[in-house]
Amino acid sequence: MAQNTITLAQAQKWAAKWRANPDTRVIAFLIPEVDLTQVMAERQTVNVRAYLGIDDNNESKLMIVGVDSNGKDLIDDKNGQYIYDFTQGCQPNCDVNSPLFNF
Repeated sequence: MAQNTITLAQAQKWAAKWRANPDTRVIAFLIPEVDLTQVMAERQTVNVRAYLGIDDNNESKLMIVGVDSNGKDLIDDKNGQYIYDFTQGCQPNCDVNSPLFNF
C-alpha cells in the first residue's frame, strides 16, 4: 500500500459519518504534497476527486482518489489505486492571514 492510504471500508465509514452529521466548523483542508503526487502517479489517473469524511476521532477528513478519463473513481488496491488521506482540517490548521479565511 502507498503512504497515507486508507481502506475502502474505512473510507465508506468516514463518508457515511460525514453525511449523517457534516462538520460545518471545517472551512478548508491542508493536503500533503505526497498525497497528491502519489495519486497523480497512479496508472490511468488524469484527475483527482475528494470525498468528505469524519474519522473515528471525530476529525474531519478529505479523502482523495484518482479519476480516469471517463470520470470514474480509481479504487482498486490490487491495481495500486488507493484512497489517500493524511489531511488536516482547518480549524485548527488554518492560515489565519489568508484572504479566504478572513472575509
